[in-house]
Amino acid sequence: MKSLNVAIKLMLLVLMAIPAVSIAQSLKVLSGNFNFLQDQKELNVQFDYTPLTFYNEKISEEEYVKRRVKEISDSKGKMEGEIWKSDWEQSKANDFQNKFISLLNRNVNIESSKNPNAKYTLIVQSIWIYPGWYAGVMAQAAKVSTVLKFVETENPSHVLLEIDSEKAPGSAYGGVANNNDRMAEGYAKTGKSLGKLIAKKIK
Repeated sequence: MKSLNVAIKLMLLVLMAIPAVSIAQSLKVLSGNFNFLQDQKELNVQFDYTPLTFYNEKISEEEYVKRRVKEISDSKGKMEGEIWKSDWEQSKANDFQNKFISLLNRNVNIESSKNPNAKYTLIVQSIWIYPGWYAGVMAQAAKVSTVLKFVETENPSHVLLEIDSEKAPGSAYGGVANNNDRMAEGYAKTGKSLGKLIAKKIK
C-alpha cells in the first residue's frame, strides 16, 4: 500500500510538471537593437489591448468576456457575472500593468513607469492569452503573448526596437485559482524576462 501511494504521488508530480515544461517563454528580436537604451534612466510604458485574442480559437476580447460572464452567471448568478466583468477591466487597467512594470524595474536599472516625459516609450501590445485552469492538485498555467515596441515618445511611428514575447507562463507555486491572477503572473514573467534581456544587452 505504501509503495502504491508513493507511485500515485510521483505520477501526480509528473502530470503537474508537464504544463511547465511545455510552455517555455520565447523572446525574439524582430527588428532594431538596444543601443538607444544605453544611457537611459527612465522609460515611458503604454499598454495596448486592441489586438488581443484568446485560446487556440483566437476569439476576440469581446467574445471572451461574453463567454466568461455567461459561464459565471449560469453557475453563480448574474451579479457574480457582472462582478467578474468589473474585475476583468480592473485587471487590465491595473494588475497586468503593475505586475509587468514592477518586474521590469526589478531586473534592469531603468525606471519604467507611465511617464510621457521620458524620451522613449515601450508599447506593450497584448496579442494572445490562454487563461489556463486550476483544479486543486492539478493546474495549467496561463500563457501570455505580447509584442514589445520601443518608440520615440514624440514620434511613435519611429520604432527603434521590436520584440516578440511568446507564451510567457502565468502561475505560482501551488497554482493560482483566479484566471485574472494567472494572466497577471504572465505579464509579470514578461516584464522579468524583458528586464533581464535589456540588462544583458546594455551592460
